[in-house]
Amino acid sequence: MEHRPQVVITDIVMPEMDGIELSRKVKAMAEETKIILLSCHRDFEYAQEGIRLGASGYLLKTAFEDEELEGMLDKFRRELSAVPAAGPEEEERLATHLFAWLNGHNDRFVEEIRKLRQGSWRFDGQALYLYLVKTAGCDGNWEALLRKQGITDRSIYEGRLISYGADSCYWAVPETLKAEADGVLVEIKSRNGKLAWCMRGALRDEEDVRNAFLALHKDAELERIYGLKGEDWPAPIWKAVHLLHEFPEADWSAGELAQKVGLSRSHFSILFKKTVGDSFIAFQYKRKLRLAYALLRETTLTMQEIAERTGLGNSKYFSKWFKRCTGQTPSQYRFEQKKGVMLNK
Repeated sequence: MEHRPQVVITDIVMPEMDGIELSRKVKAMAEETKIILLSCHRDFEYAQEGIRLGASGYLLKTAFEDEELEGMLDKFRRELSAVPAAGPEEEERLATHLFAWLNGHNDRFVEEIRKLRQGSWRFDGQALYLYLVKTAGCDGNWEALLRKQGITDRSIYEGRLISYGADSCYWAVPETLKAEADGVLVEIKSRNGKLAWCMRGALRDEEDVRNAFLALHKDAELERIYGLKGEDWPAPIWKAVHLLHEFPEADWSAGELAQKVGLSRSHFSILFKKTVGDSFIAFQYKRKLRLAYALLRETTLTMQEIAERTGLGNSKYFSKWFKRCTGQTPSQYRFEQKKGVMLNK
């Protein structure tokens, strides 16, 4: 066939090739194609043969209503947009790659985004909305909550969820299902008050999706660390904290950051301490130490590389600074962490 339509509507009686033979040829080349046969009463036996060949239904030309055809087409639309459920191994692989990428270990998930957007997240070219759903304190994970809600059309979530830890997941929703997804979230939250979510959209290409993952993750990390949601922070302070985490290697001064967010240095310092609970200097100290801990514990980066990523210059200065802060050298801390991991295996 020159074209591969998803739905074929054909009369049974046609010149040259009848609808039964056409159905046979279509199914031989594209098994997933939906076929509707149009027939007269006297063609009923032929219609039955067409059903046996794989036709999805038939309509009597002289009797069907528009609603009957629209109902069939709507059913086909849902079936064709349904995503095959990924197996447990595939789900675990995606979750592992996502965690590694968001935490700076490798970028294999970037290729997975391309595959998803061209495959199960293609959504027939629709814009995509990406939700980060957080279920800590709820009665089960997000998929379990959806099932308890009695969602019978599993195409709204199967193949569209990627777990991130035990209590959250990323959920891809096509534009046509966004209103339904929002309704489901609100309904489930009415029974599980601790349910929380944030969303980015409308996402058109792979770069949009990639940036949405990063933005949602960054917001969640800031909320986890400081216990405040973005809407609870004054906009300049939220922007400042984002800049600090987006450019960890930068050695910002309070004056430089104040200028970036449009405040005077004194106003910025007062508002920062009031919002975050630490002075800007104390916040920077804790942030760099927290980042150093994570890089020593979770990566194999050299001391020089860690020094550069934390904005602490060179490995010699970093080692002195780390020991002054913690009472042990970076190498000692890394060795103890690796030793602890081995003992727990």
